[in-house]
Amino acid sequence: MSLDVKVPASGESITSANVARWHKKNGDHVVKGEILVTLETDKVSNELEAAADGVLQILIGEGEEVSIGTVIGRISGETTAPAVAAPVVQAPVVQAPVAAPATPSGGVVELKVPAAGESITSANVAKWRKKDGEQVVQGEILVTLETDKVSNELEATASGRLKILTPEGEEVSIGAVIATIDTGALASAGPSEPVKPTPAPVSIPAPAKPVAAPSSFVVPASAGSSAPAALKPDFSAPVAPVERVAAAEVSDGRTTRKKMSMLRRKIATHLVNAQQTAAILTTFNEVDMTAVMDLRKDVQENFMKKHGVKLGFMSFFIKAVAQALKDIPSVNARIDGTDIIENHFYDIGVAIGTEKGLIVPVLRDVEKKSFAQIEKDILDYAKKAKDGKITLEDLTGGVFTISNGGTYGSLLSTPILSPPQSGILGMHTIQQRPVALNGQVVIRPMMYLALSYDHRLVDGKEAVTFLIRIKDCLESPARLMLEM
Repeated sequence: MSLDVKVPASGESITSANVARWHKKNGDHVVKGEILVTLETDKVSNELEAAADGVLQILIGEGEEVSIGTVIGRISGETTAPAVAAPVVQAPVVQAPVAAPATPSGGVVELKVPAAGESITSANVAKWRKKDGEQVVQGEILVTLETDKVSNELEATASGRLKILTPEGEEVSIGAVIATIDTGALASAGPSEPVKPTPAPVSIPAPAKPVAAPSSFVVPASAGSSAPAALKPDFSAPVAPVERVAAAEVSDGRTTRKKMSMLRRKIATHLVNAQQTAAILTTFNEVDMTAVMDLRKDVQENFMKKHGVKLGFMSFFIKAVAQALKDIPSVNARIDGTDIIENHFYDIGVAIGTEKGLIVPVLRDVEKKSFAQIEKDILDYAKKAKDGKITLEDLTGGVFTISNGGTYGSLLSTPILSPPQSGILGMHTIQQRPVALNGQVVIRPMMYLALSYDHRLVDGKEAVTFLIRIKDCLESPARLMLEM
């Protein structure tokens, strides 16, 4: 008895996931509750645990993108090693000659791109799971297709030899034939045909033609034959060159081509859509951070003893933004069609850079929270991001975003909106600069602020006033800390 390991649903808008990392190897014995695999979607990551004890069979390798509900592995109740000694994808191929029809006659089955919705007219051949000329078994996953909305996996509708007609990366119309399966190839091999290093001559055209390539693959003679040997092409025979399907990462020494991760694709789409759907404008100001830095220095020791966390800069900015949103409510609104939705709550997103890309977890009701609680929330999110524990709920519902490019040394930038929000604040590095103060030139720790906003909803006067409110709060921070 075996138990399927399936990709679980992660939200209504998530239709696929990436197999990021297997924590167990193919053939390993696993115990119920052990973490088997880490899955990543365009928003969150998720870890799947073993639902029972047994031997793990990995069906989908790391780096592959699969649809929600796809079986990516199986846990078998058998604990003997021979059952999983061969690679998973080869196991069914060994059995193919036994199940082949006895009659030498066969046919060709076409593999077509299926319909995926009324508005979808084409699909991209993202990845072939089998190589041109390989034996395939009915039910095996052959290819992953991607549209502008969903991804889909096509299975072999018959057993036989695969002929790939459309390589990876090509866009084809719905209904197009992208491969064929020669069902007669299994019958012609025969269960009694011995496996030899060089196959017997076959009657084919001159080897310069690509159609001769499939004859170089040795078909296993019986179920007891070596599976790896059965899948390897015999290069001792002169055959025509076969066009190889592009790998996940290809390098010619000067350049390297690799697929974008799901998170990176989502970020790219999100940012392009933001610039296409909103009238984004950016206004700038600068703030003297002397008062904030002095206040942090004065209270830091007592703050840590009382709350167990350090007092950082971000909590000052979050509190200042909350106050500015109260004073300038148009920045705390959004456009929905021809309507304006006014928000009366203050959930602020804080951009966090991770190894896999930018995420923006949301701090809820910041106007009601103390500085200490905000700092604790930020630390919790940073730890969850590092451990890959961020959930979909953590990333949704924000009304405004703060992006701190200063942590990387950025002096000035123009942040891009996160729709449907109408504003985003860019913080930058604190730099000692000469400024004029009361007729004197003094050196002060200065920071540039950048507010990008949707000019369809927020006027220039309101945007400038919003930034000045933040500047005033930060240059007189004592009142912000009264609730500390």
